[in-house]
Amino acid sequence: MSKKIRNMKTRHLKYLIVLSLFFAFGCSNTKYLPEGDFLYTGSSVKVKDSILKKNERKALEKEAEDLLVPKPNKQILGLRPKLLIYNWAGQPKKAKGIRYWLRTKVGEAPVLFSKVDLDYNASILRNFTENKGYFKTRVSADSTAKNKRASAEYTIIPKRQYKIKSIQFPTDSSDLGKSIARTSRRTLLKEGNPYDLDIIKAERERIDARLKEKGYYYFNPDYILAQVDTTKGDHEVTIKLKIKDETPDKATIPYKINKIVVYPNFSILKDSVTYKNEDIVQYKDFTIIDSAHTFKPRVFDRSLYFKKGDFYNRKNHNLTLNRFVNLGTFNFVKNEFKVSDSIKNTLDAYYYLTLLPKKFIRVEVLGKTNSASYTGTEVNVNWNNRNVFRGAELLTVSVFGGADFQLSGENKGHNIFKLGTETSLTWPRFITPFKMEGSSEFVPRTKATVRYEYQNRTQLYALNSFKTSFGYIWKDNIRKEHQLNVVDITYVSPNNVTAEYEEDILADPSLGKVIEKQLIFGTTYSYTFTNTMLKRKKNTFYFNGEVDLAGNITGLATGANIKQGDTIKIFDVPFSQYVKVKADFRHYLKLGKESELASRIIVGAGFAYGNSTTLPTTKQFVVGGTNSIRAFRARSLGPGSYQAPITSNSYLPDQSADLKLEFNTEYRAKIYGLMKGALFVDAGNIWLLNADLDKPGAEISKDIMKQIAVGAGAGLRFDFTFLILRTDLAFPLRKPYLPEGQRWVMDAIDFGSSAWRKENLILNIAIGYPF
Repeated sequence: MSKKIRNMKTRHLKYLIVLSLFFAFGCSNTKYLPEGDFLYTGSSVKVKDSILKKNERKALEKEAEDLLVPKPNKQILGLRPKLLIYNWAGQPKKAKGIRYWLRTKVGEAPVLFSKVDLDYNASILRNFTENKGYFKTRVSADSTAKNKRASAEYTIIPKRQYKIKSIQFPTDSSDLGKSIARTSRRTLLKEGNPYDLDIIKAERERIDARLKEKGYYYFNPDYILAQVDTTKGDHEVTIKLKIKDETPDKATIPYKINKIVVYPNFSILKDSVTYKNEDIVQYKDFTIIDSAHTFKPRVFDRSLYFKKGDFYNRKNHNLTLNRFVNLGTFNFVKNEFKVSDSIKNTLDAYYYLTLLPKKFIRVEVLGKTNSASYTGTEVNVNWNNRNVFRGAELLTVSVFGGADFQLSGENKGHNIFKLGTETSLTWPRFITPFKMEGSSEFVPRTKATVRYEYQNRTQLYALNSFKTSFGYIWKDNIRKEHQLNVVDITYVSPNNVTAEYEEDILADPSLGKVIEKQLIFGTTYSYTFTNTMLKRKKNTFYFNGEVDLAGNITGLATGANIKQGDTIKIFDVPFSQYVKVKADFRHYLKLGKESELASRIIVGAGFAYGNSTTLPTTKQFVVGGTNSIRAFRARSLGPGSYQAPITSNSYLPDQSADLKLEFNTEYRAKIYGLMKGALFVDAGNIWLLNADLDKPGAEISKDIMKQIAVGAGAGLRFDFTFLILRTDLAFPLRKPYLPEGQRWVMDAIDFGSSAWRKENLILNIAIGYPF
């Protein structure tokens, strides 16, 4: 027998085995069905209409199919694994144990065809199509059964769709009628559009929302009647909107605000509020009832959007509630409006606020590993004091420490230890020489921070870092956030530089920049836009743009120009002068209910001038690592085609540069339960703006695309709700530091080779998604 024939027989045997397994799985899903019943495999809907375009007909069919009940057992690749597990587990003898858990929690009982009501589903489809304007629709239902499986088929034969001929708003002379009529220019009902009951319902909601901005607190969408007449026109309807006769009188009246009362120490455990006269504080046009005098009155003045005499307005109602919630001092916020007893057609507003604990401690313990083979832990202890000066301020004092150990790899023995503290004070307002007030539902904040960190890289050097900042954080809305640090100062000083590291500097002068003293002061601004919270949108976006300006005013004032030897020092340290910009854009494409394609592009550039020739090391860009190009070790890639040699002390130095370009794309899908999977590709690199003789090939040039690194891999994500544990296994596809013509290394991939795996496979373990 020839080798070719043996191979053919082997392939046929494999196909036979696969088909047998599929057949066995299918049989096991119908083996335990009740006698005479069938496994329900789903339904289909067919719309027979010669006028509708094909895409419109398909969309109508898809929308109609989603209404059918019940839903069949879920399928994956033609199989029903949950039903299979249900059957395999069998009937448990006790309401506990593995068998019970598999059958009731993991498995899924068969959906029987006897539970399918064809007539009921047909009526649902008939109502659905008529609500879309296809009046007098005919719907038929049928079923097909074979091999203990059954499915249902529905056929919709719609009549010609009715269009809107005209819309009439209330014409009566009442204030309410006039108010509704004035909303007509923004109506959702358009002449010539198809009749749609859902649009009519949405129009009633729209009118109600507009009236809520005009003081009609007690109005309700159900008080609007839409009279539809199909007799006037050829397949056309006229729609007349009117106020129902049974509408209560209080719903027809716009109300103004009378009293405003705030209870900032309300207890939800009590049914009523008791207080003494001395507990009452009158401030401007509102009243505070608080025996403990917990807050300064101006805290409420900035949060209340209602003023006495204003018409009730739902927008201001929601803004006020959101402001109270966003202060960060209240656990529970309740609001109540009551008709005033003293003044006709007015409302008294009451706000009941339950405090969060004033002081609390939060401890964070983190275990981590990164792509440079470092494994370690980090502890962060935060002490917080809410409302420290009775103005809803937040004082936070943190102490943190961590250690990273490399158990193998180039940096073995060069462990990293860090210890530090940070104090921040946040005010729920703008603190400026001139008056500024935020106008959104989100409270603007002023934040001052002081931070110190000591970092020790054993056998190499230590760094002392001091940082202080003062700035503002505010949101226009839930999508847009701004952060401006008017003052941002960083001072870095080296300590305990070893003789071994000094020797390495002689061989590679760029290592000396890491331990240079740095004084950075200036202004930073970042803008963030995101709509990723809109879960139903197919396409969502995230954008973050940052601008970092350091030493620019001082440089201009002093005329600093290092190229002419005019280096200006402050406290005997040259201050840094540069402009740095960075943009991070992300796109999320929803492919299905449990899958998406996430992509990111990062572009960054820093330009040193005046008093500096290069960006400070702490401000330069890096690539590689857990949240970057995962197929390369953290901070080890680039710049350009340069590859850092292992030093005489056997460690791999960090690489950084002035320019950065990075692209990532990742397919994410749910595998089972809390486990999700991902396939990803990362690409990018960093470059120096100017040539460095010690780093050949590191500068930006026309060959930028030839120096792009590419990596790929797969990962698992375990979603525990309160955190996401991520594991990624990646390997390089393109190495920019290899000679031209040899940089693509896909043909060298060999998962069976231990030598290849040791050199190329990178395991990343992290908390959260990479982007």
